[in-house]
Amino acid sequence: MTDQDKSDDKSKTRVAPDGAIPPARPYHGQCHCGAVRFSVVSDLSNPSDCNCSHCRRLGWIMQSVPASAFTLISGAEALTPYRFNTETIDHSFCRVCGIESFARGTDGRGNELVMININCLEPTVRVDPGAITHWDGANF
Repeated sequence: MTDQDKSDDKSKTRVAPDGAIPPARPYHGQCHCGAVRFSVVSDLSNPSDCNCSHCRRLGWIMQSVPASAFTLISGAEALTPYRFNTETIDHSFCRVCGIESFARGTDGRGNELVMININCLEPTVRVDPGAITHWDGANF
């Protein structure tokens, strides 16, 4: 840990590179302008990124959670859907600021999931780059 890490705000969460799984806890998130707000319960133990044409351009770090762990607090009317490729993921953007703070889809067994954009959580969640799993969406 660097001196900068030690001096950082204690409210910032770190995903440990040593494999230690933090306990699940509630987080709050929003788009840039705040029109879309949500809460989620997660341990943030499996952050990932994707190199598909969409995710690569957005540069977000994602965490999947069961749909039951996600609550859209406000802003349903501000969401604009976007689907591409296989059209199985509902990418939802704030029509005011353009930020995609989450997306909805299903896993291989049909369970409903929400992929949250960890970069949209408040307070800021710091993710160790070594803890990120890389998904090869470009060749999926």
